[in-house]
Amino acid sequence: MDLSRQLELARHLANLRREGRQQSGLAERLVPPDAETAYRVAQMVEEELGWDVVGWKIAGMKPGLQRQLRISTPIYGRVFAPLIKSSPARVEHIKQCSPIPEVEYQARLGADLPPRAKPYTVEEVGDAVASLHPGIELAECRFVHDAAFPPMPAIMADGSGSGTIVLGEPITDWRNRDIANQEVVLNCNGAERRRGSAAEAIDHPLVPLAWLANELSRTGIRLEAGQTISTGTLTGMLRPKPGETYIADFGPLGTVSATYN
Repeated sequence: MDLSRQLELARHLANLRREGRQQSGLAERLVPPDAETAYRVAQMVEEELGWDVVGWKIAGMKPGLQRQLRISTPIYGRVFAPLIKSSPARVEHIKQCSPIPEVEYQARLGADLPPRAKPYTVEEVGDAVASLHPGIELAECRFVHDAAFPPMPAIMADGSGSGTIVLGEPITDWRNRDIANQEVVLNCNGAERRRGSAAEAIDHPLVPLAWLANELSRTGIRLEAGQTISTGTLTGMLRPKPGETYIADFGPLGTVSATYN
């Protein structure tokens, strides 16, 4: 895929984001051939938009979700300003592009994690975390989920489904809490829909964060203080309907809610 086609795809994806539009399928000549090209296009989308990157999302940390997403490694995407909201949050369902609410821990950085030759350890990225929050990622996709849905590299170029992040209150003394094994319950309009835990889905929020720091470091990208990282779904993926309110109950660690008006 030559540079001119990469630029064409980046400009097209940037326009879809600006206009809040989706499309069915993607011309084969514009589908990135691999992850490296897809991420290069995603960076071009950032440049085309000129929007601030206020966070990142991670998906597919373990084989089960990787199989669902048709990937063999985790993936990531940028979260753009102003798409970080405090709980309780509301969004218009009609303006969301193939919305998916995902219950996730959100890590807000208090220090930069710049590119370097030596891989970051889980302990090092933990030291860079200013606060950890219960959260819900309101994922979106610029491509309609129909029979023409394009291969995964096209989705990665679009930010791997990045959308809005909803933050709960910071978890008090999170380093000394059993974050990994805390059961999380997702309710929709008062009815339980899913249960999960970090131990089952991502091991611990710091594990995907370390993966992201190293993946970005490899390509010369810095994680910055103040950015918020959505570390991966604990309860899988759901298709919301208008009028639904999702409340994620993290037990003693707090709750977070999002409503699709």
